[in-house]
Amino acid sequence: MISESLLVDEISSGAVHGERPKFMRRFLSSGLTRLGVGMLLFLALFSFVGPLVYRHSAVASHLLNTAASPSRQFPLGTDSAGHNVLAQLMVGGQSSLEVGFAAAAVAMLFGTLYGMLSGMAWSWLDAVMMRIVDILLSIPAIFILLFLNVVFQPSILIMVFVLASTAWLSVSRLVRAETLSIKNQVYVEAAHAVGAGTWRIMLRYLLPNFLGIVLVSATFQVADAILAMAGLSFLGLGLPPPTPNWGAMLSDGMNYMFQNSWWLIYPPGICILVAEVSINLIGDGLRNALETRER
Repeated sequence: MISESLLVDEISSGAVHGERPKFMRRFLSSGLTRLGVGMLLFLALFSFVGPLVYRHSAVASHLLNTAASPSRQFPLGTDSAGHNVLAQLMVGGQSSLEVGFAAAAVAMLFGTLYGMLSGMAWSWLDAVMMRIVDILLSIPAIFILLFLNVVFQPSILIMVFVLASTAWLSVSRLVRAETLSIKNQVYVEAAHAVGAGTWRIMLRYLLPNFLGIVLVSATFQVADAILAMAGLSFLGLGLPPPTPNWGAMLSDGMNYMFQNSWWLIYPPGICILVAEVSINLIGDGLRNALETRER
C-alpha cells in the first residue's frame, strides 16, 4: 500500500515539478514583464519606504499653503485643505496596494476552495453551487459593492472583504472547470484506488495542476481590486478620512480640473495607471510562461 501511494505521488508530481527551475527564466524573458516587475517594485518602495525617507505628515493641514503649487517645501504642492500631496500619495499607495493584494488573496482562497468542492461534489450539489454563482454573477458587481459599502462602516478590513465578495465568483468557475477536467485523470483515479481522501486529492493532486492558472487570475484580480477601490473612493464611498488613497485624491482633484491645479489630478491618476499596467504586464508574463511550459 505504501509503495503504491508513493507511485501515485511520483506520477502526479512529475508533470507539475518537472520544469520548475526554468519557470522564472521564462517568466523574466520578456522585456515587458521585467518592466512590469520594475514598475510594481517602484510603487511598493515609493509607498512603503518613501514615508521613512520623506518624513512629512500626510494628514497635517498647512492652512497658510492651501492649494499651493509645487515648490521646494511641497514638491507636489498641497490640496484645498493644505495637505502635502506627495506625503498623501505615498501613504495612499499603502492602503491601495494592501487592499488590492489582500482582496485578491481572499478571493483566490475562497474561490479556489468553492470551485474544487463544486467540481468534486455530486452532480446535483455541483449544479446547485454553480447556480448560486450564476445568480450572483447576474447582478452587476457595482451594485453589490455599493450596497455592502453602505451597509458596513468602511475600513481597510471591510474594504478587503467587500471587494473579495464579487471577485471570487469568476475564480470559482475557472477552478471548477479545471477540477472537472483533471479529476478523471489516471493518477487521480489511482489515488482513489489506494484510499486517498477527498481533501488529500484536492490539495495534493488537483490544486498543483492548476495553481499556475489561479496565480495568473490572481494578478488580474489585484488590478481589478485596486481599480474598484479607486472607483468607490472616487464616488466618495472609500476609506473614510483622514486615511488617504489614490481614488479619493483623484476625486478631490477633479473639483479643480478647470483651475489648472494639475498636481491634484495627474499624480494619483498616474499612480493608479502605473499600478494597473504593471500588474497586467506581470499577469501576461505569468500566462506566457505557463503556456510555454505546456507547449
